[in-house]
Amino acid sequence: MSKKVFVLLIILMSASLVGIIFVQVFFINGAVENEKDRFKFNVKSALSYASNAIEKKELDTYFQRFQSLDSEKKKDSAAVSQLFIYQQNNSTKETLIYKSNVLEDNYKLSSSLFDIGLDSIDIRNIIGTSKIEVYDNANLNDRDLKPNPILNIINSGRLRDAEKNYFYNNLRAFAKTIPVHKRVSKEDISELLSKKLKENGIDIDFEFAVYSRDLATKVYSEGFEKDEKSTFSVPVFYDENNQSNYKLLVNFPDDHKFILSSIIGMIMLSVVFTLIIVLAYSSALFQLVKQRKISQIKTDFINNMTHEFKTPIATINLALDAIKNPKIIEDQKKVVRYLNMIKEENKRMHAQVENVLRISKLEKNELNISKDRVDLHDLVEDAITHVELIVEDRQGYIKTHLDADYSTVLANETHFTNVIVNMLDNAIKYSPEAPQIDVFTENVGTNILLRIQDQGSGMSKAAAKRVFEKFYREHTGNIHNVKGHGLGLAYVKRIVDDHQGYVSVESEKGKGSTFTIKLPLIS
Repeated sequence: MSKKVFVLLIILMSASLVGIIFVQVFFINGAVENEKDRFKFNVKSALSYASNAIEKKELDTYFQRFQSLDSEKKKDSAAVSQLFIYQQNNSTKETLIYKSNVLEDNYKLSSSLFDIGLDSIDIRNIIGTSKIEVYDNANLNDRDLKPNPILNIINSGRLRDAEKNYFYNNLRAFAKTIPVHKRVSKEDISELLSKKLKENGIDIDFEFAVYSRDLATKVYSEGFEKDEKSTFSVPVFYDENNQSNYKLLVNFPDDHKFILSSIIGMIMLSVVFTLIIVLAYSSALFQLVKQRKISQIKTDFINNMTHEFKTPIATINLALDAIKNPKIIEDQKKVVRYLNMIKEENKRMHAQVENVLRISKLEKNELNISKDRVDLHDLVEDAITHVELIVEDRQGYIKTHLDADYSTVLANETHFTNVIVNMLDNAIKYSPEAPQIDVFTENVGTNILLRIQDQGSGMSKAAAKRVFEKFYREHTGNIHNVKGHGLGLAYVKRIVDDHQGYVSVESEKGKGSTFTIKLPLIS
């Protein structure tokens, strides 16, 4: 996969993830807003119900009192409307007279009966009457209606709705002068609100109050605190002009919790699934980046391995071609020389393959590493003998500074010797000029430190963090000026870890590197 395609893929995946999260947040926010609107509607409905019920209860109470005060009523009647019909029927020889009246009775009532505090109250009472009379035309003289009619029907009764409207209109005008705490009790408001709120599915604590022109009255619950943002209100106690100076207010200390509780399940599921998507995406992205790096490392590894095998194979082919030459095959010394070259190059390739297999076995825990009591200084001296000829050939040196007083460790002699050889070989390979290598040991507490310091090319900080990874080599493009396949230091770390030790590196580009191994001592 090319770098451009890889970057485009990451951008598209990231954009999709951001889009999914945005949509989730949008729908969650919409659900919360819808729930707030539903809560507000239900609260307003309960407030309107309580307001109407309070006012109706007050008016009905006074109206019932008025209905029962017959001894107190002193009426002054006046006709509001009248209908008169006079009709003669020649076929039946009868005359029909129909009268219908709507009368308005005006009363002056003592205000003490209504606890309003005024001298008197004007109350209107509406009465409807109707009368049907039928006369025999034979008994009528010049339309004289005085003789008794043959049929006389009289109906009389109150027009209750009109009566109530007149009563309510008059009462509202006077009732607005009464202090509100005498018109309604806290218990009535609490009972009405609790009933309606529960019917609307709101079963949480609430606080209420009645305000007059934005000022508190004596009607309020103990915990009420007015907050413009979270308080709901409706007018209460309208006057004769359908205006109101009072407002019934209510708020809820736990309204946010209640609103969220109804959709918390959906929110939690949405958050969980979103987190799963984010984690899956992060994991996939991490694996993509990791696989891309591994692919690059493997490509470098294959290139380096190809380069490593190319030289010995070419050398072996040249040696074999030389042996085939009739002149050389008769020269036993040259034949032996070429055979030794073939053997050495074959051993070189075998060692590289063995290194790869050894790392594979370490990862599968199939490599049996037995440990014995050994002297680390002896292992250092032995490892130096494996590389000193190469160092001398390049006109370099290896100096030892074995200052540790105690150097006995529990280790596998073969594998740990290979560890030191690999570290020395690494120092040699990354020394462009003559290798200058110093080996130090010292005791720190119950541990021994082994430091191998070179004056080579060094490495960047990024490379130093990954130098112990399998197949990793600092990327140099297609240039193979340093032989190797990125397995030596990975092998070093695995063996040191198996010995309960610790390996680290300090390096600076152009100033060399220092590798440090810390191992526990044994008595």
